[in-house]
Amino acid sequence: MILRAVLRGGAFVVVGLVAFGAGVYADQALPDWIPYIANHQTGRVNTAELQDAIRVIQAEYVDGNLDTTKMSQGTISGLVASLGDPYSAYYDPDQYKKLQAAYEGRYSGIGVYVTFGSSYPLITGTVPGSPAAKAGLQSGDQVLKVGGRDASGMTAELATSLIQGPDGTQVTLTIKRDTSTFDVTITRAEIQVPSVRSTVIGDHVLYVRIYSFGSTTFDDFASVLSANLASSKSMVLDLRDNPGGFVDQADSVISDFVASGETFEEHGRNGSVTRHSVSGTHPAASIPLVVLVNANSASAAEIVAGSLQVHERAKLVGAKTFGKGSEQQDFPLKNGTAGDLHLTIKRWYLPDGTTVDHVGLTPDLSVALANSNDEFDVVQPTVGIDKDIQLNAALGLLAAK
Repeated sequence: MILRAVLRGGAFVVVGLVAFGAGVYADQALPDWIPYIANHQTGRVNTAELQDAIRVIQAEYVDGNLDTTKMSQGTISGLVASLGDPYSAYYDPDQYKKLQAAYEGRYSGIGVYVTFGSSYPLITGTVPGSPAAKAGLQSGDQVLKVGGRDASGMTAELATSLIQGPDGTQVTLTIKRDTSTFDVTITRAEIQVPSVRSTVIGDHVLYVRIYSFGSTTFDDFASVLSANLASSKSMVLDLRDNPGGFVDQADSVISDFVASGETFEEHGRNGSVTRHSVSGTHPAASIPLVVLVNANSASAAEIVAGSLQVHERAKLVGAKTFGKGSEQQDFPLKNGTAGDLHLTIKRWYLPDGTTVDHVGLTPDLSVALANSNDEFDVVQPTVGIDKDIQLNAALGLLAAK
């Protein structure tokens, strides 16, 4: 069985396209539908107490009409929650199906950019022409409820599962904007999310925004370089609000800019270390480069930005990044629930051996952007770059080279 590992950040681009994946593969034996419980005294697997609890509930609970599927899923969810890891999760079959579609950059949802913290999810933007944009959702809106469910502290995975749904169905969000609170009912639609967009700005500066590292990101990125690199004097790589993605895609992007050395390394159980080296033909190894980052740049985006910084290949401009240095992998459960275990399996480190976990990357040039709406929108380039002081700072660095 070939399984793909997953990185998830503290944000996700477009509800439904969560911060995903890594290019790490492994063959794993899957647990039975009754999960294993480790006995901390002996270090051995012990399911006796769990099985006894299940037996007692089935035999004695006042309502004999038990939903055993829900019991199984609840048991597994509780086991994962006991790890105390915000990036590990259990997905029921429907949630897992939606996430698989999201990995490919396609889903049925509303098209909204959202970040997550300890409080309520915060909308940072909408996809042009999406249901969310048409409904009038704006950057800075807080999501208080999703379908009547309190969203305080809600994870990206849970929000995705609640907001996604079949094309043509509706979801109601309770929004707080400034001092007002109101409900918005939005009809879901099929959305295809591009991971890479580009344009040329200033004095032949190739501007490339990578929204997330999806399954086609490297191919899309390679096409942009092929079409524009020869006529460009310098380049800005925008990783702001990029929640992460497939590690193999991030690895390949680094290799386009760096000709030799290590891209990043992974540390697993029992002290195992896997070092990744650059590969490919490095078409952009010499073009002057600046990378834009902010507090929502996470996971695989931090691998790219951090590796380019460590190699002194690019200066980072913007704000300190999110700080997530772990990898997750999906383990589909084939027996009983047919759900999926999404577990942290490794931690990654930059080529110099440092971790960004709970720390983030510090930009070479810190520039605060007062409002996320001021970010340059490559989808609407005619709006211009005047308000984007982070991008203008990056252009200033390039002009000084």
